[in-house]
Amino acid sequence: MFYVYLLKSKKDQKLYIGFANDLKKRFIEHNKGLVQATEPRRPFEIIYYESYKSKEDAKQRESRLKRYSRVYHQLKTRIEKSLI
Repeated sequence: MFYVYLLKSKKDQKLYIGFANDLKKRFIEHNKGLVQATEPRRPFEIIYYESYKSKEDAKQRESRLKRYSRVYHQLKTRIEKSLI
């Protein structure tokens, strides 16, 4: 399985969108500071994730969430209570 996930920094409350084939391992890497893009913003909590059988589908979803503000806003609206 492949995953698209949304992390929330407990330090600055900002969100991060990512992609992984092993969500548990990747989450640990984020919190240990092994991911350069998120190292200064740790610790994190997983807010949301989607799973895909196809790597291409997951990468495409991650790309759309990052590239199109409308798509990202729709997701945030759908999970607004989880973001609090």
